[in-house]
Amino acid sequence: MTAATDELVVAGWNIQRNGRGRTGKEDHRHAARSILASYKPHVVLRQELTGAWANGRSELHAEANALGGLIPFMSSPKEGRSRNPVGVMIDPNIFTIDNDYEHDLPWKSFRHVRVRLKRHRNAKALNITSGHLCHFDPAIRATEARKLTTLADNGQSVLFELDANSYPHQDSKATVDHPHLAGKVTELPDWEQVEDRVHYQHRTIDRDGKRVSDTMPDEILSGGKGVFTDLSLYAATSLRQPDALAPTASLQRHDQGHAQRIDRPYSTPDIAPALKSVEIVASDEISTVTDHALVIMRFDLPTLGSILTLCC
Repeated sequence: MTAATDELVVAGWNIQRNGRGRTGKEDHRHAARSILASYKPHVVLRQELTGAWANGRSELHAEANALGGLIPFMSSPKEGRSRNPVGVMIDPNIFTIDNDYEHDLPWKSFRHVRVRLKRHRNAKALNITSGHLCHFDPAIRATEARKLTTLADNGQSVLFELDANSYPHQDSKATVDHPHLAGKVTELPDWEQVEDRVHYQHRTIDRDGKRVSDTMPDEILSGGKGVFTDLSLYAATSLRQPDALAPTASLQRHDQGHAQRIDRPYSTPDIAPALKSVEIVASDEISTVTDHALVIMRFDLPTLGSILTLCC
């Protein structure tokens, strides 16, 4: 990786139990790192860095080193809460780092790194974040989503990707204005057909006296006046890349209904014009390693630099 590149590659990925699979006894770490390295990412937004804090965070550093010497950050596990922390990895050839923060929340914290582009010294800061919303409580998910909106306060620019453990709210509506999306949008779960009763409780909310799919986090993040832009939806509509709306999880289980688009990238609207593509990678190789697709975003780096400079 070199600062001379004109393309910024951002990868978001939930690697199940940090490569140890559903049982916790598998070992897909080398395979996962090889897959990630093949995309030569400058930013990696990770979920489920399970156990990566042990032994001086050796697993975290091993992954960052395998990706070309990225600078890694991760949230810390808390007693009695989630043991699957998130992480952010940054290419020091592209960015300087101003600050890094851990935002503590009831179930799982999210990691937030504020960076600046080296080639654009007068540019404003960019806040880069990885998140993983609560898997079992819609109310906590809504709180987590509202906390994420604070990163954009006072005109700040933000880029993040997260395992939302919930559903997008605009996809089906987008087909009305964008006929090329016909057949590309995944229908929300038919809960009468979902076998997993616990999953039903975790992923549905009461709305107008009916139990429906939880889309509230996405409504908070990108609904109404739109604090953030759903970058996969932007790629599908504005860039005419319908495959950006491909489902991301679960790639392994079938008792929770068909796969859904729960892993989603977002940014503040100012950054979206720099986006070149969103690719959802859900190959057989990926599904052997984890139950989540790999999300690859590509940005035009000069355009991003210009946007951040004009915003100052």
